[in-house]
Amino acid sequence: MSQRGATGGAFGDYDLDPDYYDEMFDPDGNPREASRRLSTALAELEPEDLVKLQDGVYRHFLHEGITFTVLDADKATEQIIPIDCVPRLLTANEWEHIERGLKQRLAALNLFLKDVYNEGRCLRDKIVPIDLVLGCPQYRMEMRGVRVPHDVYVAVCGTDVVRTRDGFAVLEDNLRVPSGVSYMLACRNAIKDAFPSLYRAHRVREVADYAEHLYSTLASLRPSLEDPTVAILTPGMHNSAYYEHAFLAGEMGIDLVEGPDLVLRDAALHMRTTAGLRRVDVLYRRIDDDYLDPVMFRGDSVLGAAGLFHAYRSGNLVLANAPGTGVADDKSLYSFVPGIIRYFLGEEPILANVETHLCREPDGLAYTLEHLEELVVKEVGGAGGYGMLVGPHASAEERAQYAERLRADPANFISQPVLALSRAPCLIGGAIEPRHVDLRPFVLQGRNEQHVVPGGLCRVALRRGSLVVNSSQGGGCKDLWILED
Repeated sequence: MSQRGATGGAFGDYDLDPDYYDEMFDPDGNPREASRRLSTALAELEPEDLVKLQDGVYRHFLHEGITFTVLDADKATEQIIPIDCVPRLLTANEWEHIERGLKQRLAALNLFLKDVYNEGRCLRDKIVPIDLVLGCPQYRMEMRGVRVPHDVYVAVCGTDVVRTRDGFAVLEDNLRVPSGVSYMLACRNAIKDAFPSLYRAHRVREVADYAEHLYSTLASLRPSLEDPTVAILTPGMHNSAYYEHAFLAGEMGIDLVEGPDLVLRDAALHMRTTAGLRRVDVLYRRIDDDYLDPVMFRGDSVLGAAGLFHAYRSGNLVLANAPGTGVADDKSLYSFVPGIIRYFLGEEPILANVETHLCREPDGLAYTLEHLEELVVKEVGGAGGYGMLVGPHASAEERAQYAERLRADPANFISQPVLALSRAPCLIGGAIEPRHVDLRPFVLQGRNEQHVVPGGLCRVALRRGSLVVNSSQGGGCKDLWILED
């Protein structure tokens, strides 16, 4: 049951629902302390002024060419990512809690990856089922015994965090080639221009130095060189995240390379330049494991470079992130992360996990099939909102078809309850309405330190009632303001 909010003006039709935590208003319809200034300013604006603001931030994205790719049955379509002009706010205390939890989680997952590719203690001690790890498609036997510089398997992590009425929780870890940081930076630039006075008044923590921190993180993994050559490996301009690859290369002042630009010489990787071959010391790869090296992985790959893995294994190249990290963000392994934290760090998890049922287990499969209309079911290696079932929003026929897929290959699926994701104000058709949101902060792990960007990609489900925030499924993004004390 919903109730009307107490704030007038642009919020006149704003619905508060006691089932969902609202990021701006308390259950009585009063602005939360951190949001008072923003809510008052928005409430005083005329509808035409709000529309102008929204149009301005959209045009900012349009002029910058900030796009994503939507896949349908027979083609890929390039679209401007939708952006909402109303920022989401978090207090310094809320952010400090999230930040500590993210650092703890990444530290444990890096230790887990080192262990499963070397001694395997956590497998012998049954912290994680051995068949789940060794049978995972993302587990790379080629990484067994490979010396990873400073044991940093994951240098760049994007972890999806949600808030419900019970607090913050991790929805999933993205440890392979996490994307979205360019949208975070673009959102900030657009909203900062739209609300310059409000932005200054809120004392928002800056995210503009992300590229500087990213470069320092990558360079720190090759400390034997005073000025290592760092490059980004991209699949090319047809990739859905190519805008981000080019943007980050430009921000860091490094080369953006494709597979044909790279060649192996004397067990080291070199890139072709107009001045001849130049050795690459650190490669921030934005392509999947399978396509990195046609000699070692998929022989038909034209995206990677022959011999790249040989240079890596020989210690002449740093790869961020390391091959094989996907075994640690497989959705089946997700439910074991709290135990991994306790085992490797001797600490209780700071951020909670979401209740998860493993369909690879008979009880998990039976529960999922019995409660299919109540659950979200995902493929363990899925991403982007593709291939999943939101039970309450699916038809009986869709659930029946999905049940057949579950029975045919249960190990490929997990299920979770439908989460009551928090809602935040969004400008919809000239009026402000609540929409569900999540958050992807970015964590950097260098040689000696971790850095969490004081912000993140805040994704929003722009369709009324939808819980799917992915841009490929009708979602968009908004700016996240982390406030100083």
